[in-house]
Amino acid sequence: MENACVKHKSTPRSAELQADVTVRLNRAIGQLNAVKDMIKDNRYCGDILTQLAAAESAVRRVSEMLLQEHMQTCVVEEIRNGNDEVVDEAMALIRRFL
Repeated sequence: MENACVKHKSTPRSAELQADVTVRLNRAIGQLNAVKDMIKDNRYCGDILTQLAAAESAVRRVSEMLLQEHMQTCVVEEIRNGNDEVVDEAMALIRRFL
Protein backbone atom coordinates (compact mmCIF):
# COMPACT_ATOMS: atom_id res chain seq x y z
CA MET A 1 0.00 0.00 0.00
CA GLU A 2 1.41 3.39 -1.02
CA ASN A 3 1.79 6.08 1.63
CA ALA A 4 -0.70 8.90 0.93
CA CYS A 5 1.74 11.49 2.33
CA VAL A 6 4.46 10.76 -0.22
CA LYS A 7 5.02 13.61 -2.67
CA HIS A 8 6.93 13.50 -5.94
CA LYS A 9 8.57 16.30 -7.90
CA SER A 10 6.89 17.50 -11.09
CA THR A 11 10.26 18.13 -12.73
CA PRO A 12 12.71 15.22 -12.57
CA ARG A 13 16.14 15.82 -11.08
CA SER A 14 18.96 15.79 -13.60
CA ALA A 15 20.99 12.61 -13.94
CA GLU A 16 24.07 14.67 -13.03
CA LEU A 17 22.53 15.89 -9.76
CA GLN A 18 21.29 12.40 -8.87
CA ALA A 19 24.75 10.94 -9.50
CA ASP A 20 26.50 13.67 -7.51
CA VAL A 21 24.10 13.33 -4.56
CA THR A 22 24.45 9.54 -4.61
CA VAL A 23 28.26 9.74 -4.54
CA ARG A 24 28.21 12.22 -1.69
CA LEU A 25 25.70 10.19 0.34
CA ASN A 26 27.70 7.00 -0.20
CA ARG A 27 30.80 8.85 1.01
CA ALA A 28 28.96 10.01 4.15
CA ILE A 29 27.66 6.49 4.76
CA GLY A 30 31.21 5.18 4.45
CA GLN A 31 32.44 7.80 6.91
CA LEU A 32 29.71 6.88 9.40
CA ASN A 33 30.52 3.18 9.05
CA ALA A 34 34.16 4.07 9.73
CA VAL A 35 33.06 5.91 12.88
CA LYS A 36 31.23 2.78 14.08
CA ASP A 37 34.39 0.75 13.51
CA MET A 38 36.49 3.36 15.30
CA ILE A 39 34.17 3.20 18.31
CA LYS A 40 34.43 -0.61 18.39
CA ASP A 41 38.22 -0.32 18.09
CA ASN A 42 38.33 2.16 21.00
CA ARG A 43 40.04 4.78 18.82
CA TYR A 44 41.05 8.23 20.01
CA CYS A 45 38.08 10.58 20.53
CA GLY A 46 39.62 13.40 18.50
CA ASP A 47 39.98 11.14 15.46
CA ILE A 48 36.37 9.99 15.78
CA LEU A 49 35.12 13.56 16.07
CA THR A 50 37.12 14.54 12.98
CA GLN A 51 35.52 11.70 11.03
CA LEU A 52 32.06 12.72 12.29
CA ALA A 53 32.68 16.32 11.21
CA ALA A 54 33.56 15.08 7.72
CA ALA A 55 30.36 13.03 7.51
CA GLU A 56 28.30 15.96 8.77
CA SER A 57 29.89 18.24 6.19
CA ALA A 58 29.10 15.77 3.40
CA VAL A 59 25.46 15.52 4.46
CA ARG A 60 25.18 19.31 4.81
CA ARG A 61 26.49 19.76 1.25
CA VAL A 62 23.86 17.33 -0.06
CA SER A 63 21.21 19.30 1.84
CA GLU A 64 22.44 22.54 0.27
CA MET A 65 22.36 21.02 -3.20
CA LEU A 66 18.84 19.69 -2.73
CA LEU A 67 17.61 22.96 -1.21
CA GLN A 68 18.93 24.83 -4.24
CA GLU A 69 17.24 22.32 -6.54
CA HIS A 70 14.01 22.70 -4.55
CA MET A 71 14.09 26.49 -4.84
CA GLN A 72 14.87 26.45 -8.57
CA THR A 73 12.24 23.87 -9.49
CA CYS A 74 9.52 23.03 -6.98
CA VAL A 75 9.19 26.49 -5.43
CA VAL A 76 9.31 28.30 -8.77
CA GLU A 77 6.74 25.92 -10.26
CA GLU A 78 4.39 26.31 -7.29
CA ILE A 79 4.60 30.11 -7.42
CA ARG A 80 3.93 30.06 -11.17
CA ASN A 81 0.87 27.91 -10.43
CA GLY A 82 -0.37 30.53 -7.97
CA ASN A 83 0.65 28.79 -4.75
CA ASP A 84 2.44 31.56 -2.85
CA GLU A 85 2.19 29.51 0.37
CA VAL A 86 5.16 27.49 -0.84
CA VAL A 87 7.33 30.44 0.21
CA ASP A 88 6.48 29.70 3.87
CA GLU A 89 7.53 26.08 3.36
CA ALA A 90 10.77 27.18 1.69
CA MET A 91 11.54 29.57 4.55
CA ALA A 92 10.95 26.80 7.10
CA LEU A 93 13.39 24.59 5.20
CA ILE A 94 15.99 27.36 5.04
CA ARG A 95 15.64 27.99 8.80
CA ARG A 96 16.46 24.32 9.44
CA PHE A 97 19.88 24.84 7.90
CA LEU A 98 20.80 28.14 9.55
